[in-house]
Amino acid sequence: MKITITGASGFIGNNLQEYLKDSHDAESKSVRYISNQEFNLQADVVIHLAGKAHDLKKVSSPQDYYDANFELTKQLFDSFLQSEASVFIFMSTVKAVADEVAGLLTEDTIPNPKTHYGIAKHQAEQYILSKDLPCGKRVYILRPCMIHGSGNKGNLNLLYQLVSTGLPWPLGDFQNQRSFLSIENLCFVIKELLDNKTIASGIYNVADNEALSTNELIALLGHSLAKTNRILNISSLWIKRIAKLGDTLNLPLNSERLQKLTENYVVSNDKVVKAIGKSLPVSSREGLLRTFQSFKQ
Repeated sequence: MKITITGASGFIGNNLQEYLKDSHDAESKSVRYISNQEFNLQADVVIHLAGKAHDLKKVSSPQDYYDANFELTKQLFDSFLQSEASVFIFMSTVKAVADEVAGLLTEDTIPNPKTHYGIAKHQAEQYILSKDLPCGKRVYILRPCMIHGSGNKGNLNLLYQLVSTGLPWPLGDFQNQRSFLSIENLCFVIKELLDNKTIASGIYNVADNEALSTNELIALLGHSLAKTNRILNISSLWIKRIAKLGDTLNLPLNSERLQKLTENYVVSNDKVVKAIGKSLPVSSREGLLRTFQSFKQ
């Protein structure tokens, strides 16, 4: 089985190529949006990871998201439909559905994205679903939550750096539950989709089995670093005011980062686990500890 992976130089792509190297013939393909282009796909499978990630610094224009995440996906998917390739996997995001979750996010949740990033990903999903799928082809739209693992440079790395200094965690007053996704579990799901032809095309959320609170996450970080955790219960109202100040002064803590650290965002993985018929190989805590260990290297 020959696999073409777009965006293979990124965090997910690097890990996925390493995961598949002993079982599949995977090659990377560099792609970017150019008007009116078509792709000559010479592969059995296309895994489309390329796109524009959410920009916390807010220096990107809205059109950047629509070009990279919607228009490019349209071009690649149209080329897939005309090719001999049999499987198309599109890496979307839970943010294509909601920026905030009350309760449990499932595949049946009505999408209402709020950011250009989420809206562009949702538009790409809609375009894919609007096309008639030729016989013999399978298409999977994956909606991962926060992914972590070796090479991750996001908010978990910032948390790790904070805890490693021995400074107290100031957000103990926030009570939340949120889902995470180990890169090992994401790669496992993708491999199962490749190998199991009986899994139906469609949208699948991807998340670890267990949601954790941020305070539990800090405890795991402390355990990884062999440090005693100090969690401060500073009023959440004061913290939100400081974050608002960070929006204008470009401080490490701003409103968006605070939301990511303290939001309730629980994602159901029931549909994908049932479709695969196997348990995910890595527990939430085990995966996070592996990620924290990679930060030491």
